[in-house]
Amino acid sequence: MSSNTIFRPGYVIRDQEAPHFLTLTVCGWIDLFTRKSYRDLILENLNYCINEKGLEIGAWVIMSNHVHLIATATGKEPLSAILRDFKKFTSKRMIEMVKSNEESRRQWMIHQFEYYGSRHAKKQDFQIWTNDNHPEALYTGEMTLCKINYIHQNPVRAGLVLLPEHFVYSSAIDYAGGKGLLPVRIML
Repeated sequence: MSSNTIFRPGYVIRDQEAPHFLTLTVCGWIDLFTRKSYRDLILENLNYCINEKGLEIGAWVIMSNHVHLIATATGKEPLSAILRDFKKFTSKRMIEMVKSNEESRRQWMIHQFEYYGSRHAKKQDFQIWTNDNHPEALYTGEMTLCKINYIHQNPVRAGLVLLPEHFVYSSAIDYAGGKGLLPVRIML
């Protein structure tokens, strides 16, 4: 473990420099990312974190209500800080988008995100992301390969595509020799 290791119980990022499998989940498993505009916001902000904060992505997928990543911090900022800032900024923007877009579920979604915010320890106005990222450090090639396959098979298991590389909002195309929507460091 590196000098950036933090010891806490449970699912936390203890080694800030190790690659981690992460799951960022929308509260209540609300299908927020069914609209392209929300998925594009996630991509835009992941790109920002890559270019400005030193985030490196090894694999990713955006599903309807969660995002899976294999991510590493390259030293500019700790991984936990990058994720915190990413979730804070995207939450604020998504609430604005829900309120202003022609969102057929607008009232219901606002009500749900207010409910989850009120249950938060800090009594927030709204909460979109759950607090936990369920980080799992990936220290072996076998663990990494298992998580890459899990990520890329997610849209196949959901019945969205027949082949992983056909899902646009995923790094599977990068692993199949193509070019996806985000810069990816191939980890195989």
